[in-house]
Amino acid sequence: MSMILSASVVRVRDGLPLSASTDCEQSAGVQECRKYFKMLSRKLAQFPDRCTLKTGRHNINFISSLGVSYMMLCTENYPNVLAFSFLDELQKEFITTYNMMKTNTAVRPYCFIEFDNFIQRTKQRYNNPRSLSTKINLSDMQMEIKLRPPYQIPMCELGSANGVTSAFSVDCKGAGKISSAHQRLEPATLSGIVAFILSLLCGALNLIRGFHAIESLLQCYLLVYYTSWRNVKSFLTFGLICLCNMYLYELRNLWQLFFHVTVGAFVTLQIWLRQAQGKAPDHDV
Repeated sequence: MSMILSASVVRVRDGLPLSASTDCEQSAGVQECRKYFKMLSRKLAQFPDRCTLKTGRHNINFISSLGVSYMMLCTENYPNVLAFSFLDELQKEFITTYNMMKTNTAVRPYCFIEFDNFIQRTKQRYNNPRSLSTKINLSDMQMEIKLRPPYQIPMCELGSANGVTSAFSVDCKGAGKISSAHQRLEPATLSGIVAFILSLLCGALNLIRGFHAIESLLQCYLLVYYTSWRNVKSFLTFGLICLCNMYLYELRNLWQLFFHVTVGAFVTLQIWLRQAQGKAPDHDV
């Protein structure tokens, strides 16, 4: 049977529960979902304003607005349009009843527990489709969900529950390690572009004079692409440039040596300054 099992109102910034329905269901699956509720409440600020977490036989849906999140637990076959319409009703009533000053300054958990009365009444209506169909119009919500579907939260984004890391979390971390080698770097700055050109120039001068240019080309590669141990490699490459110029001391004048070493140091600095981009949230919302 498809139905709403519980609902709660949580402050986004710190996960403080402001109100919640009285749960009657005590099955093992529901108890497990309560753990996910707590984990989600601590990370609400990291997610978009409309999300779904599928935990197997149950779904957790929530919406966030004005620093408050409205969460609900339902069976897996409960219609999405009804779930988010239910949350939308909770949001409208809560915003109408309590001002932002009260929610922002609340210190005690469940300080708006009287809102439970509205949650229970609304839950009963949404668990009885016959009484519901004549009272609300779902077409707008259906269109909104179609145009902007809720973000499906992967289980691995929750981390661990009660100190025990789930298999989903391990897989996610492993995937992150594999993909780290393909991270994108921050956009190139003007000084980075100049460093790249100077490094190519040094490589070309070395080739024209019959010397190897591997260290200059390696610096160009490190400046453009992200690799593991990138900073260490850049330092070792600069050391190689210094050693090569010491070897060529008798074939170059001091100005030439100074130019190559200075360019090598400048490129190394730009490699260190151009770090990997922080992971942008890809929510497909």
